[in-house]
Amino acid sequence: MSTDAAEPTVLDRYECQTCGYIYEPLKGDDRRQIPEATPFEAVPADWRCPVCGAAKARFSNIGEVGSPSGFKENLGYGFGVNTLTPGQKNILIFGALALGFLFFISLYGLQ
Repeated sequence: MSTDAAEPTVLDRYECQTCGYIYEPLKGDDRRQIPEATPFEAVPADWRCPVCGAAKARFSNIGEVGSPSGFKENLGYGFGVNTLTPGQKNILIFGALALGFLFFISLYGLQ
């Protein structure tokens, strides 16, 4: 079963392109009486960003929490690291740095 990567899902978060505020459907918007678990598509058209007041049209889909970062159309390129979540990328980067440091320190053990 394949789904289109560009098709929005209920849990997708949307980011304000003006100020960077992220609308999270699981939290809703207490200030504007938007209940929890309300998808962005169900938010009224006259809703505005609670931080800067930008219109709903100024928001763009950034995907689900923990989804791979970057543009969805670019996830198929590279050596497979484009599909890693931000947490997995952190483990890969800092794990490689720690391993390199251990190798460097192990050179002191050579006589």
